[in-house]
Formats: sequence, structure tokens, C-alpha cells
Amino acid sequence: MWTCTEMSRTIRRGALFALYQFTVLLGIVLFPVAMFTRRLGVPLPLGRAVDGAKTAYETTE
Repeated sequence: MWTCTEMSRTIRRGALFALYQFTVLLGIVLFPVAMFTRRLGVPLPLGRAVDGAKTAYETTE
């Protein structure tokens, strides 16, 4: 039987995994936009968003 702490840890880990997957998908979808804005001299911080979500997910292990 799971305790409340284990359940909340599992829910948090699942939510962070979903957030990480969403940021990866967002990065893929917005890649053409990021390439265009980079040509204009305005970089989008999509890589930092994906790295931040990945780090948060990995620290919950």
C-alpha cells in the first residue's frame, strides 16, 4: 500500500515528465519559428526551457 508521500512523489514525477515531454514537443513544433527569429537576431530560449524541465524531472528520481 502506498503512503500519501509516495503518491504525491509519484504524481509530481508524472507531472514533471509530462511537462518535459510537452517542452520537447513545443521545441520541435516551434523550431522553424526559432530558426526564423534567430536570423532576425532574436533567439528563442527553447533549449533552456527543455533543459530546465529535464533537470527538474531527473532530480525527482
